[in-house]
Amino acid sequence: MKSILMVHGITDTGNVFNSMKSYFQDKGYTIYTIDLIPNFGTADLRDLAQQVKLYIDSKFNSEEKIILLGFSMGGLVTRYYLQRLNGLEKVDQYISISAPNNGTNLAYFVPLKGILQMRPYSKFLQDLNQDVKETLGKIKCLTLWTPFDTMIIPAKSSLLNLGKEVRVPVLIHKWMLSDNRVFLKIDSFLNI
Repeated sequence: MKSILMVHGITDTGNVFNSMKSYFQDKGYTIYTIDLIPNFGTADLRDLAQQVKLYIDSKFNSEEKIILLGFSMGGLVTRYYLQRLNGLEKVDQYISISAPNNGTNLAYFVPLKGILQMRPYSKFLQDLNQDVKETLGKIKCLTLWTPFDTMIIPAKSSLLNLGKEVRVPVLIHKWMLSDNRVFLKIDSFLNI
């Protein structure tokens, strides 16, 4: 069975995935999580993506393809890894959950480096979005989002207009990681 690396969002650690981790371990997947440091918006997202690269390079052999999952800020960190750090060579399937792929208006309220990069039309996002179809289009992608997201504003900013995009009406941003409907959508995607 395949390995899944789960990458958390701002102010979180890998423990935020405990429910999801248990679900997919029961399905036979080997689950890995990483604790990004620092995790509260002060670091450049490109530096956090380097942490993901180092983790993957140290944990998996060069021929092994993994499933990569990014939640919230972790969605942007994983995208940078995939699109700019040759991550496409190591990843077979990509899952983005409630990530500010086109920015979030909440990022206008906190002037920290990583949060500034999450603003709509930031240079960081413009760079990633200019060739998203040419890069991420090379692998199987699933984007999960909720219309009730109060962290990603507007909620549709999570959409990549690429791969499979699924709306799951979960009431709170972080609940996307513990909702059985999300687990079922991921499970279905992984078994296509």
